[in-house]
Amino acid sequence: MESRMTSAESSYYRDTIAVTLRASSPLAGERRVDVCVIGGGVTGCSAALHLAERGYRVALLEAGPIGFGASGRSGGQILPGLGTDMHTIEKQLGLEDARAIWELSREAVALTAELIERHHIPCDFTRGYLHAAIKPRHVREMRRWQDTMAQRYDYHGLEWLEPERFRERVVSQAYLGGLDDTEGAHLHPLNYTLGLARAAEQAGAELYPWSRVTKLEAGSPARVTTPEGEIQADHVVVAANAYLGRLLPELETRIMPVANYIIATEPLSETQTRELLPRNDAVSDANFVLDYYRLSADRRLLYGGQVSYTGREPRGLRRHMELKMAQLFPVLRDVSIDYRWGGSVAITRNRAPHFGRLQGNILFVQGYSGHGMALAGLSGKLLAEAIAGQAERFDLFARLRHARFPGGAYLRTPLLVMATSLLKLRDQL
Repeated sequence: MESRMTSAESSYYRDTIAVTLRASSPLAGERRVDVCVIGGGVTGCSAALHLAERGYRVALLEAGPIGFGASGRSGGQILPGLGTDMHTIEKQLGLEDARAIWELSREAVALTAELIERHHIPCDFTRGYLHAAIKPRHVREMRRWQDTMAQRYDYHGLEWLEPERFRERVVSQAYLGGLDDTEGAHLHPLNYTLGLARAAEQAGAELYPWSRVTKLEAGSPARVTTPEGEIQADHVVVAANAYLGRLLPELETRIMPVANYIIATEPLSETQTRELLPRNDAVSDANFVLDYYRLSADRRLLYGGQVSYTGREPRGLRRHMELKMAQLFPVLRDVSIDYRWGGSVAITRNRAPHFGRLQGNILFVQGYSGHGMALAGLSGKLLAEAIAGQAERFDLFARLRHARFPGGAYLRTPLLVMATSLLKLRDQL
């Protein structure tokens, strides 16, 4: 059962691209625009699209190909909420503002569907999302969550499924039931990202892949430098997230890049898929370091969830993921693995997204903490609103406080590994 360990350039998603962008070259020479966007993922492409639609002159810079980062490598899950629970938001902002943020997360899901329809993006958008309980503790926590969301947030989109009903959706003996999130969905993340980029191009934005930003100087205008060019802009949007590097140290200390991995099986038969996910749902479990999976349009099981805090692939990754997948679904025990790939997501200490400004005319969003495919599209819209002078919704998120990771550049990763190891131990109890 051999597989290809792939980079972003040759993952399953890269091999099934269905959206073509105009031929473009790295930035060369000097350009003057209204807004320079740094980062060609969902956040950056959505910001470029919404800004261009408002009439701004926009240039987008991406260090690699468009969709190079998490936006083009993720599990493709679309669902309301954040990477943290709403109690974290309530503690900082109070219930009223927490409710407003929850409703914005629901708007993010609706916006995703709207953008796909309006711009004819071929990304296999499919409704259906399940949260799976592995232990009795998960059952109790999920039932409490369902009650809290209904009573405090007036959200009635979570339906509890007892084990028998859950097995009608996920044909496995591993679960004790779960929640059906009726607003959830899944999609091909790279085609979605490229579709947003194509729409931004058509709206007038200039896209410059293979244009790594080496320097960002605040000012009016701000100056954004690449190896072969420079852009002067009235506003800058920083949407590099886990791939920010050392460009802005004051932002880097508030996120931690964490590598995550996915495998993809060979195409399965219709009979096999009926023995796995007969309703074509996306699924994630309730562990702190969770596993997640879904079917692709060509009936492969895409299965992810292993993490690395060093950026290096864990030893025995493929075999470990194969065994976990086969334990869930014995029917897959002899199925070949055609792909495996990895990429980094950015987490914050409180797992809430980090919105804000630097020097007034430099805006940023980062740290979706593994929960960004829907929210990133809305973030781009909120960035455009803020630049246009309608900043109330952006500022609601920006009010969330974010602490630095302790330990500095050398100790923060070991400290995070230690803390996460304790939480992973809890997953086993």
